Amino acid sequence: MHNYPSDITREEFNIIRNELEQAKKTTKPREIDLYDIFCAILYLIKSGCQWRMLPADFPKRGIVRYYYDVWSKEREDGTTLLSEVLKKIGDNDTE
Repeated sequence: MHNYPSDITREEFNIIRNELEQAKKTTKPREIDLYDIFCAILYLIKSGCQWRMLPADFPKRGIVRYYYDVWSKEREDGTTLLSEVLKKIGDNDTE
């Protein structure tokens, strides 16, 4: 289990969970908790570390990168889901 300053609480994550889950259609149950993936992305954003330096207690970097790409895809209005949920949880200093 990870515990980094960049992590958010489960309660904060529950505010944005539905939006993140709906970004990708699922055909089978998820094996990895989206909370862990989101916290890994926050760690990368806040620390500025390279992908390959992602700590081992997060999900594998390929999976984290996949979700980062999905959540960072620009919409027609120029926004991204990632920027939207970061604003929603009040974590504007990560942008």
